Amino acid sequence: MQGLKKFVLGVTAALGFGVAWAGYSWSFPQPVTPIAHETLHVHNLFMVIALTLFFSVLALMLYSFWAHRKSKGQVAADFTGPRSRKQWAWVLAPFVGLLILDYGVFGIPAYHAVLMYEDTKTDAELVVKVTGSQWLWQYEFPSEGVRFTSRMTTPREQIDNLVPKGEHYLLEVDNPLVLPVGKKVRFITTSNDVIHSWWVPAFGVKRDAVPGFLREFWATIDTAGTYRGQCSELCGKEHGFMPIVVNVVPEAEFKAWLASKKKAPV
Repeated sequence: MQGLKKFVLGVTAALGFGVAWAGYSWSFPQPVTPIAHETLHVHNLFMVIALTLFFSVLALMLYSFWAHRKSKGQVAADFTGPRSRKQWAWVLAPFVGLLILDYGVFGIPAYHAVLMYEDTKTDAELVVKVTGSQWLWQYEFPSEGVRFTSRMTTPREQIDNLVPKGEHYLLEVDNPLVLPVGKKVRFITTSNDVIHSWWVPAFGVKRDAVPGFLREFWATIDTAGTYRGQCSELCGKEHGFMPIVVNVVPEAEFKAWLASKKKAPV
C-alpha cells in the first residue's frame, strides 16, 4: 500500500512539474511588454493551481479505488438523503472552495491584468493609428503627419510551392512599423472594410479593428528587436496574408526613421 501511495504521488508531482515547467518555458513567446509579462504570470499561476488540484484529485481517486475495492470487503457508505449532514458537507465544501478559488485566487490577478490592459491613456508618449484593409495594414502617426501602408512581400512562388519557403514565410513586409524601445505607445485600431485583428504575440496584445469604431490598446516594449504577428480575424480569402512586422529600436534611431518617413510620399 505504501508503495502504491508513493507511486501515485510521484507520478502526480512529475506530471504537475513537467506541465508547469512547459508553461514557463515553451507555451508563450518571450514577453517584452508589461502586459505580456502579466499575462504569462497569470497563465502560469492558473496552470499550477489547476494542475495541482487536478492531479491531487486524481491521486485521491486512484487511491480510493484501490483501498476501498470490493475484493477487500469494503461496503458502500449509507449516508444518503436530504437530511444527511455528511452529504450536504460533501456538496457545499467543494462549492465554497471553488468560489474562494475563482474570486480570490483567480479573480484578483485576472482583474489586475484587465485593468492594466485597458489603461491606454495614462502616460502615453506616442500614438499610432492602425487601420486594417483587405489585405494590408496602414499605420499613421497623427501628431507627426506620417502615414504608410505595410504589405506582405512573400513571393507568390513560395505560396504556390514552386520554390523553397523563406525563413520568414508569410511574416515579411515591405514597410515594417518602427517603434522606440521603452516608450508607452497608445494604439488606435479601426478598419476600412471588414473586421481585422492586430496581434503580435510577444507584445501580449490583440485588438480587433472594427469598421466605424476606434478601439484602443497600449504597449511599452522593453527589448529592442524585430517582432512578428498576423491578423487573427477571419477577414476573407487573403486572411493569412496580412503579416505584422514591428522593428523596436533606440529612440534616436526611431526619430531618424520618422524624419525619413516625413519626407517620403504617402
